[in-house]
Amino acid sequence: MVEQVQARELIPGNTEGNLLSSDVPLSFWGGVDPETGIVIDSHHPLVGQSVAGKILAIPSGRGSCTGSGVILQLILNDCAPLALIFGREEMILTIGVLVAQEMFGKSIPVLNVPMASFDSLRRNSWAQIKNSTIHCGLNADDKDLKMESCSNYTAESAQSSLQLTHFDKELLDGIHGKAAQIAMRVIVRTAQIQNVTSLIDITNGHIDCCIYTGPATLEFAQRLCDLGGKFRISTSLNSISVDQRLWRSQGVDPALGVPSEELARAYLEMGARPTFTCAPYLLEEAPKLGEHITWAESNAVVFANSVLGARTIKCPDYLDVMCALTGRALNTGCHISENRKAKVEIRFELANEVDDTLFPLLGYLVGDTAADRIPIVTGLEKLQVTIEDLKAFGAAFATTSSSPMFHMAGITIEARRPEEIQAHLRDTSRMTIDPSDLAKQWYRFNNVDESNKSTKIDLISLGNPHFSYEEIIKAVKLCSGRTKNEKTTIVITCNRDTYSRAAKDGYISILEDFGALIITDTCWCMIQEPVIPIDARRIITNSAKYAHYGKGLTGRQVRFGGLAQCVEAACSGEADNKPPRWLIGIEKSDI
Repeated sequence: MVEQVQARELIPGNTEGNLLSSDVPLSFWGGVDPETGIVIDSHHPLVGQSVAGKILAIPSGRGSCTGSGVILQLILNDCAPLALIFGREEMILTIGVLVAQEMFGKSIPVLNVPMASFDSLRRNSWAQIKNSTIHCGLNADDKDLKMESCSNYTAESAQSSLQLTHFDKELLDGIHGKAAQIAMRVIVRTAQIQNVTSLIDITNGHIDCCIYTGPATLEFAQRLCDLGGKFRISTSLNSISVDQRLWRSQGVDPALGVPSEELARAYLEMGARPTFTCAPYLLEEAPKLGEHITWAESNAVVFANSVLGARTIKCPDYLDVMCALTGRALNTGCHISENRKAKVEIRFELANEVDDTLFPLLGYLVGDTAADRIPIVTGLEKLQVTIEDLKAFGAAFATTSSSPMFHMAGITIEARRPEEIQAHLRDTSRMTIDPSDLAKQWYRFNNVDESNKSTKIDLISLGNPHFSYEEIIKAVKLCSGRTKNEKTTIVITCNRDTYSRAAKDGYISILEDFGALIITDTCWCMIQEPVIPIDARRIITNSAKYAHYGKGLTGRQVRFGGLAQCVEAACSGEADNKPPRWLIGIEKSDI
């Protein structure tokens, strides 16, 4: 039996083939190998399967904004899905396909269907896409339709509902240069896809696609640079794929180091600042409450909206560059006050005193529970919550959610006053997370054999996102007077400003005397061998984000623990197989 589903064409095209589907959103960066199309996210139901040459149906993307770069590389490698079908609003992967079409002349169909239709679609194993109609069945013999050419995009159709200023039209006409013209064309097409009717000025940008995901990422940047592209706003750069100053001495393969350096150089020539950090909110130039910006890097987006009160969409890679080149952005999402209201309350009741594992674990589960909705978290009002706690929570939240922000009652900047909290709680559904849920997640991350008291640890991973100055001090206090095990390696990543300040105050030398390697410019999401020792098989991290992505990125077993446990593992070479003390009353057999 053949089912017929009507879809909205985001990027037109016709195709047919086997249907690969999941009801779990998928981050392509850290979740799909850009060279092969194989799903590498060890926490995803599709792990080990290939998206190449199949019609992929997922609710949406999630996690990293760099998914745009991965889908572009897959398209140019001829390892992409035949088409993408989403059940929710999706921008990250869609932008990657749009850039492939606009700048490289290659494309795949991208469609959106209602969630009810999406659930029905998933019961099938074959699909045929014909413009906005999807025919699906159990196999290709169910239906044999003649394929017809798809409708073509025209600039005129994209502009039909979008109000453009005189300056916008000048950009589209190429008066301000070819690079800006391309950028504005992509912005206009994105506005059409998102049903956005106006653009706004922005003051600040953060570029995420300086991460090297393959030759396509470099060609994109160099092409715009060669066309004379210059950023019109203050623009920072995310972590790049290597330590720009030290990668050669670290033994990094030039096949990665050279193009990574060239990629960074292209953006610097376009006017970006050499910040090279995944935590731009720690910089002195961080945006202010109410400031309209365009940031990519998922954890930075969430922090900017939630903690700083700045206003940005969760900007896909490539669109971040286009907005910086024009100083213009889509007036949608979290730029609009009404869209910043919570859609769901997530209640967490504290039972015991906690440690620093609370916020990464809770952020991970709140993100998974909220999905694409903005949550307000209640129940934490009596805690003394630090910037580092919110940083850890936000990074974990951004890993499992596609939402651009969260609120914490009594804590975050737009949910401190009683009237603000009540406004968020009005007409929102309530869900709960309790300590047993966090205990379950701890065991999922750690997957330990409890017949053994501990697990051997080879590498300690700290700084995902980049360590703050305060976290450096905490690490120093934990390491002082102790001796690192000669068989363990400890690596900490931070930005250059934090490194310089900590070095001036004597903290870097203390950590280096302990045996820690301090790296700037890059981050754990990009670090590979030989910075990760070849014989290091087990890693422990205090980052829920890296606990999620690490196994797929490195092929190593990744443990999760608090900062004190990580330092203890550096000294003993082992990690305790028991959960943190505040969860220890919840035995694994109970969950």
